Amino acid sequence: MSESLLIKDGATALGGAGLTGPNLCRGISRMFARNGIWCLAEMPLKGGRRADLMGIDAKGRVTIVEIKVSRADLLGDAKWPDYLDHCDRFYWAVSPEIDRAPLDSEAFRPDCCGIIVADAYDAEIVRPAPTHPLAAARRKVEVESLARTALRRMTVAADSECAPWGAGE
Repeated sequence: MSESLLIKDGATALGGAGLTGPNLCRGISRMFARNGIWCLAEMPLKGGRRADLMGIDAKGRVTIVEIKVSRADLLGDAKWPDYLDHCDRFYWAVSPEIDRAPLDSEAFRPDCCGIIVADAYDAEIVRPAPTHPLAAARRKVEVESLARTALRRMTVAADSECAPWGAGE
């Protein structure tokens, strides 16, 4: 990530219209794309979890983003630690209106989680995520799963007759 993505004081010029999970996902995907991280929304993970956004950069580093659109959603999430086993970097993403103070508490492990503030049009990293490298074998599994899921979605989008095949992988 370039230094220009970081903002020191948490201030943002991002707008607040239509702040749904998919809209925040779009803003984050745009910011990541400008920086060579290509993402897939609603990525299924082993163990039945589903990452809101999972991406990979040119060096093969895997990033997961958990998107929260309300304070209740943020405070009620107990499953997020499961995602740490599937990525090199983990981010929380919130809208500009959400109070980010809980993300600084020990319960949200600021030592291993970054923060992104996003809207439907763009995003800013307000706290970079530390890198905790995956083991090589685990990285291979995650990258292959991400690639196969993305390719299946592209194939089904081009030919809906392919939808029944490979859905349970």
